[in-house]
Amino acid sequence: MYKAYKYRIYPTSEQEILLAKSFGCARWFWNYALNLCQETYKNTGKGLSRGYIQGLLPALKKEYEWLKDPYSQCLQVVALNLSTAYKNFFDKRARLPRFKSKHSRQSIGYPQNVKFDGDYINLPKIGLVHCRLHRSFEGDIKTVTVSRNPDGKYFVSVRVDDCKANPKSVAVNKAVGIDVGLSHFAITSDGSKFDNPRYFVKRQRNLKRKQHKLSRKKKGSQNRKKARLAVAKVHSKTARCREDFLHKLSRKIVNENQVIAVENLNIKGMVKNHNLAKAISDVGWGMFCTMLKYKAENEGKTYIEIDRFFPSSKTCHVCLNQVEHLTLDVRAWTCKHCGTHHDRDVNAAINIRNEALRILALGTSAFACGGDVSRRGKTSVLLDAIPNESGSQRCTA
Repeated sequence: MYKAYKYRIYPTSEQEILLAKSFGCARWFWNYALNLCQETYKNTGKGLSRGYIQGLLPALKKEYEWLKDPYSQCLQVVALNLSTAYKNFFDKRARLPRFKSKHSRQSIGYPQNVKFDGDYINLPKIGLVHCRLHRSFEGDIKTVTVSRNPDGKYFVSVRVDDCKANPKSVAVNKAVGIDVGLSHFAITSDGSKFDNPRYFVKRQRNLKRKQHKLSRKKKGSQNRKKARLAVAKVHSKTARCREDFLHKLSRKIVNENQVIAVENLNIKGMVKNHNLAKAISDVGWGMFCTMLKYKAENEGKTYIEIDRFFPSSKTCHVCLNQVEHLTLDVRAWTCKHCGTHHDRDVNAAINIRNEALRILALGTSAFACGGDVSRRGKTSVLLDAIPNESGSQRCTA
């Protein structure tokens, strides 16, 4: 099984310069190869293979001497990543590859020749870089990705093969249905409600002030770079707080249940509502479902998504009577058939759980209502390398 471990590294000033050169060369080669692929497709209607793109490197290194500065295989990985990006696009798993900017997140990949030495990681042509190994790992190192975030922090992601088989499915002792929302982030079928922390709203005023200062700086000046870094730090703090909350909540749910059922939401379509777009983007439903999925699969538990058109909110979980209309402002309603008073969110979570158990019992992916929904164009892709949280602060088990 492949697993990924992420550590923070602290390069010296000289190493930061070497990494910046490597980032720049990898970014330039990506943009060059992407532009060549686009021009070739316009002229011939055909694309370029990974081998052809890698074959361009010897001639380019003669023409541009600075392409010899980074580790040679880092540039070969760029061709592999571009080929994978196009494959994901044609398989409807991602959008069309775009050109990279030097102001966004930077990264380079090392397919081999990376070793750990105590509290240091040895990178080719970079040397020993101090690394905070907050947890150990077992297995063979397959690939290593070094990245630099816009806020100036450096990280290394290690993909490891632990040579272990996938875990077997565990017995179903407890199942939970989860209904997500905006006032409450998640409502479970057992009645638990988790508040929406609204991290972006809490830092919105500070972000507005930082962005106002950035807009007044002269373009190309050092003060503008400092202001840009200040804005990036606010965004980074917001993202890290959100990610920490989602990791802890998803870990708690997976530890306590064997079957996790959620609703298959069309988040990409929901954010087109300009009144709710900011709140939906801030809450992080897609990331939460991704965390639930890989954590459940890592422990042999079942993660299942219910059809988005299943009327979970409008159906009484006691007598299965369905109301015709139920607007969003109605948070509680009473069933006219059996007289049961329902909390809208808890009732939806119970129906989601019951529908998931019905599907598992039948051993089919058929839904009670709506039919299966085509998910073409979905951008979230679960990689085969799943983060391992054993020994980390997020793991509460």
